[in-house]
Amino acid sequence: MANKFNSGDSRTRSSVSIFIVAGLCCFFYLLGAWQRSGFGKGDSIALEVTKSGENCNILSNLNFETHHAGEAGVIDESDSKVTEYKPCHPRFTDYTPCQDQGRAMTFPRENMIYRERHCPPQAEKLHCLIPAPEGYVTPFPWPKSRDYVPYANAPYKSLTVEKAIQNWIQYEGNVFRFPGGGTQFPQGADKYIDQLASVIPIANGTVRTALDTGCGVASWGAYLWKRNVIAMSFAPRDSHEAQVQFALERGVPAVIGVLGTIKTPYPSGAFDMAHCSRCLIPWGINDGLYMKEIDRVLRPGGYWVLSGPPINWKTNYKAWQRPMEELQEEQRKIEEVAKLLCWEKKSEKGEIAVWQKTMDTDSCRAKQESAGATFCKSEDADDVWYKKMEPCITNTGVSTGDLKPFPERLNAVPPRIASGSVPGVSVEAFQDDNKQWRKHVNAYRKIIKILDSGRYRNIMDMNAGFGGFAAALQSPKLWVMNVVPTIAEKNTLGVIYERGLIGIYHDWCEAFSTYPRTYDLIHANGVFSLYKDKCDFEDILLEMDRILRPEGAVIFRDEVDVLVKVKKMIGGMRWDSKMMDHEDGPLIPQKILVAVKQYWVGNSTSAR
Repeated sequence: MANKFNSGDSRTRSSVSIFIVAGLCCFFYLLGAWQRSGFGKGDSIALEVTKSGENCNILSNLNFETHHAGEAGVIDESDSKVTEYKPCHPRFTDYTPCQDQGRAMTFPRENMIYRERHCPPQAEKLHCLIPAPEGYVTPFPWPKSRDYVPYANAPYKSLTVEKAIQNWIQYEGNVFRFPGGGTQFPQGADKYIDQLASVIPIANGTVRTALDTGCGVASWGAYLWKRNVIAMSFAPRDSHEAQVQFALERGVPAVIGVLGTIKTPYPSGAFDMAHCSRCLIPWGINDGLYMKEIDRVLRPGGYWVLSGPPINWKTNYKAWQRPMEELQEEQRKIEEVAKLLCWEKKSEKGEIAVWQKTMDTDSCRAKQESAGATFCKSEDADDVWYKKMEPCITNTGVSTGDLKPFPERLNAVPPRIASGSVPGVSVEAFQDDNKQWRKHVNAYRKIIKILDSGRYRNIMDMNAGFGGFAAALQSPKLWVMNVVPTIAEKNTLGVIYERGLIGIYHDWCEAFSTYPRTYDLIHANGVFSLYKDKCDFEDILLEMDRILRPEGAVIFRDEVDVLVKVKKMIGGMRWDSKMMDHEDGPLIPQKILVAVKQYWVGNSTSAR
């Protein structure tokens, strides 16, 4: 009996000890969580972002200190000292590394090769901070930004003279004004779009994504916005100085680009409409090479708009000061290629012609085969990064399927997911991803309370996945450039376009095809884990600094060890930052790092 009693007493003491230890563990865990996370999970997310701010408005009370000390270089992880990056010389204010004018002129001019991407080798990359010009100010909020750009932000007047009669741009005191005109629509983009809408179903959500080739200052895309159509506009960095820069200052999606010898960085079957308004692209040359590239990126049932030469050449050849025979032959070639591609001409009125790509791809393929057409051999129609264009027809394999009108298509299951075209991704996985990003973005709204206020117009997602971040943010006040890295595990850019969003392929070991200071907010989810063994973090961060506006914000979401390294590096880049826990609590190894770029401009003493 004594043994029995002692045994029970021992079990009782053991149970009490367990409860005490467990209680202490819970107490210290809660204490630690409270210290790290505020008064609860929601409050931890809403902690101030800047060191001096007392609320969640990350633009309040920023400390605009200037840091001139320290040499640029690679962070030595064994040394706790932060490398401070110097400003670049003011001559680099508008530096575009992969479209540098000096480097461009060393390449052949034929087929616009010299206007394509030519990035500097590693030894020639700048390791300094691109300065803003003197007098730089935050752009006007949308929709005012559509019509006005501060002169100091892009101080180039050449277009005001060169395009004066075409109503592109006017200089008025300390601002540029954009009346909405264009070479083919001097009376304004609205009236021009009304003409298109009489043929193309722009109003009902069927046409959502558009491609504007040779976009100028992107007035076509700017005025499509209020009709719920989002245009990806591109133009080269050429004699029309800063046209793409003006577009982005206006708050219109645009990149530096050209139809040359390399395929465009977009997936097949992406766009509902493509557009050329006197874009000077020689559509008929090389067996319709450029029309075949448009055919690749145009969705079945999509529209192609061509306005200006050679359309209606009989009436306009004198005004265009071009030989009648030359224009006639140019249009003949265009019509011939369009027929081969199974594009039906829907309208030709004045100087505007509209074709529609067939939806009956099987019947079209049979006609093309009987006509002896050349088909591309590549099995992957979306393998385009630095790949040469070929004068062949791409079998995209894209079907519009159950593509809904916008905005319904934003959260509907995209046809590529429903058909199993993205390996390893089920409908359930897509829907779970959508749900997860709604949760993440709600957390971001608590961190940055002005996220939906219109303060951030131009937003970039550096590793966009299925576009969940952009879909959760969707608002007429903003747009998101969804970037799918070329080394991403899954090619999801086609899915993003099927959601009615826009995006582009890119390799973050290189500079992006844009001007400095063109994005208000950058989202970097898993970017640095993805590129950990591919290129230097320094190069990616300096590129982010180049394209981010002064007082712009960055949201990093990544593993904690990666973010610790990133936080240390941006400490020398004139960014204020704060690390915080995942919205699900401190035990999640993924963390959030939010940073704000300080305001500073170039000065005469800055040096590379």
